Amino acid sequence: MPGQLIAFEGLDQSGKQTQAEMLRDRLKEEGHKARLVSFPDYGTSIGEEIARALAGERDYDADVMQLLYVANRYERKADLQRWIDGGLILVCDRYTASSVAYGEAQGLDPAWLSDMQRFLPRAALTIMLDIAPETAVKRKSVDRDRYERDLALQGRVRESYLRQAAAHQWAVIDGERPKDAIANDVFAAASLMVSR
Repeated sequence: MPGQLIAFEGLDQSGKQTQAEMLRDRLKEEGHKARLVSFPDYGTSIGEEIARALAGERDYDADVMQLLYVANRYERKADLQRWIDGGLILVCDRYTASSVAYGEAQGLDPAWLSDMQRFLPRAALTIMLDIAPETAVKRKSVDRDRYERDLALQGRVRESYLRQAAAHQWAVIDGERPKDAIANDVFAAASLMVSR
């Protein structure tokens, strides 16, 4: 049976990494082959450049930043496809919708951002963990990158995510609740997809 890709999206500090790890572990407990993948992947050359930009060591315009994020996913395209073809369920902490959300929030064309990623493996399920921008700030008050410090930007990112969620029938889960309650909803959404 071919594998599938489940993408987690949402604002910074919405619990994506925690929930992605919990879902991967639960899928394994249920007998599935599952692997966690995170983007940006800072272990690649392009990922290292993204890290420098987020730390303020580079000053790229919004379009260049999104091209870097997209190129970072394409660096891993062959691996992603091989894992899916091999029957793995990939649980992805951020994927293609992040570029659309952050790029659109900075005035870029969402159709362009989506179109340039059309050759990447498609997510079979996208789960949005929805939190308010103010919650993101409360959850991480120090060492925030340049995107995390901009509350107005975070509000626009959330609007883009909600627009995409409605257009593409994502599972939108309230991320303001305790992590175990969120995990139950995440697993319910994933179970529907995995059992298809």
